[in-house]
Amino acid sequence: MIGYYVHHQGRGHLHRAMCVARHTRTPITGLSSLPRPESWSGEWVRLPFDTDPGAPQPVRDPGAGGRLHWVPLHHDGLRARMGAIADWITRTAPSLLVSDVSAEVTVLARLMGVPVVVSDMRGDRSDPAHALAYDIADCLMAPWPEELPEPGRPLRWRRKTVHTGAFSRYDDRPRPAPARPKGPPRQVLVMLGAGGSDISAAQLRDAARATPRWDWQVLGGTGPTWCADPWPLLTTADVVITHAGQNAIAECAAARRPAVVIPQHRPHEEQHATARALDTAGLASVRPRWPEPHEWPDVLAAACRTDGRRWALWAPGDGASRAAHLLDSLAAQARTGGTTCASR
Repeated sequence: MIGYYVHHQGRGHLHRAMCVARHTRTPITGLSSLPRPESWSGEWVRLPFDTDPGAPQPVRDPGAGGRLHWVPLHHDGLRARMGAIADWITRTAPSLLVSDVSAEVTVLARLMGVPVVVSDMRGDRSDPAHALAYDIADCLMAPWPEELPEPGRPLRWRRKTVHTGAFSRYDDRPRPAPARPKGPPRQVLVMLGAGGSDISAAQLRDAARATPRWDWQVLGGTGPTWCADPWPLLTTADVVITHAGQNAIAECAAARRPAVVIPQHRPHEEQHATARALDTAGLASVRPRWPEPHEWPDVLAAACRTDGRRWALWAPGDGASRAAHLLDSLAAQARTGGTTCASR
């Protein structure tokens, strides 16, 4: 049995878990505050939230003196959440737990004697909580290509990092050829995602007005433009504009479409780190900020000159099966008493 902790922020963690679970031979139990997905075939443990926006409790020392990220003292939700995970570990004695992502869940599982695979994220992970989680993990599973490693990582982390390449729920989907003729108006698809966006409605409106030869379609965010399956729009867009979240980039890469990538600020700057890697490899047109309206015609023209087929370097198409093979191997080693570390 493998436990797979799925963070509830956005949809990327969930999509990644579902991709891997489809390929593993070892049974997987999902552990998350998200509802059980309809297509999830294994056990799913619904975890209490460790935040309570409806009836907030006083928060005391949430970072444990700076050593962890979120462990507020005397918090009912946190206690119930960790108790549910601990109860599941006690009942099932899993061979392995995947943490995607939580330093606290990583520590809890390891304290209970369970080997842990941390789903790696780019950016600065040198803060005490991440450093502890990365140090005690048996393996770091990096969903990006080995040819574009995250710079500055210490040797002790690099030695146990396994690069799977990016993967998404669309890796097995055929890419339909665009049915419409290539000419004005061309199609631009904006993907804002479910994890929050810095882009305002006014910025989107001004960009569309500045590019009358383009039709703009916006998906995501917190409004009514959320689309559960953007694949048909992705594969027929002339240019995709997206943030640099791991899942959004993986889906764009699967579609092999030219992209403008505008990283958004996150606590550990993972989107900016991803954008730098894409820019270095020439996989996308990376912009440090949302362009001014007069800049958009040139931005879209430059993106069109990018060969979308180069995305194969980032997302070769078999990343989920590579990740599943890694987890199956580590779980088997744990059952036979071998080392669970990928490279030690």
